[in-house]
Amino acid sequence: MSKGGLTTKEAILYHKLDEDQVKCSVCHQACTISEGKRGICGVRENREGKLYTLNYGLTIAANIDPIEKKPLYHFLPGTRTYSLAAAGCNFRCPWCQNWEVAQSPKPHKQVEGIAVSPEEHVRRVLEYGCPSIAYTYSEPTIFVEYALEIMKLARVKGLKNVWVTNGYMSRETLEAILPYLDAANVDFKGPDDAVYGTYCGGMAEPIMGNLKLLHKAGVHLEITTLVIPGVNDKPSQLEEIARFISSELSSDVPWHVSRFFPAWKMTDTPVTSVETLKRARAIGEAAGLKFIYLGNV
Repeated sequence: MSKGGLTTKEAILYHKLDEDQVKCSVCHQACTISEGKRGICGVRENREGKLYTLNYGLTIAANIDPIEKKPLYHFLPGTRTYSLAAAGCNFRCPWCQNWEVAQSPKPHKQVEGIAVSPEEHVRRVLEYGCPSIAYTYSEPTIFVEYALEIMKLARVKGLKNVWVTNGYMSRETLEAILPYLDAANVDFKGPDDAVYGTYCGGMAEPIMGNLKLLHKAGVHLEITTLVIPGVNDKPSQLEEIARFISSELSSDVPWHVSRFFPAWKMTDTPVTSVETLKRARAIGEAAGLKFIYLGNV
């Protein structure tokens, strides 16, 4: 299918309700969706009482990146990863660097992308000699049907699967991908519902729970915190993040402290100072974290 086409596939995680409504269970938004409407992500639509994913098979971005760009510093270092995305996201972070990919289908716009089969993606990965596939740029949770089929094929071929995610997937989604997931970088803004609620349209607790489950399952885990002036750059906020990683996960989990640059709806917010990042690193070291990396510096 050419660019601008639309592919539909019945969603794998939802429940039918009365009056042709459905309840999506792919992420913690748990959208109740009426006939003809879409969920928050913009790519799951109720059609006559069935939930369909509108981005299945439609790749909106595909590149070969250094694995360190995900960022993953302790997983297959020095290698390249085949990176892909479908359109949509279950958050609305106003600082999104990839908003043209993640937010483009909302609220009820055409879902863009080029039709690429799961088999074709895996064929490309093998041709390019990449040892891993990264599901990234947008939120892989909301193209889980597509991602999961690619992940299964990749596993058969001995390839590794990497998710770059906001961590807001449901328990059902996490259980579906865990058998095929090798590594993840989770964007963790902090254990503060006010930050998530005000800026992203979510909550912190489900992400913290998923981080614990990922670590317990033995998935290689690294965490990124984009430090944004006026949002999550207070020393007390950074201390809470570092303490959570150290005490609830492990002091061996790498923490990427990333510098904010103005983007999308936050073009008037100043760039994060290097001094703030250095302060965050000192806070992380005081909490016992062994691996702290400053990003976008």
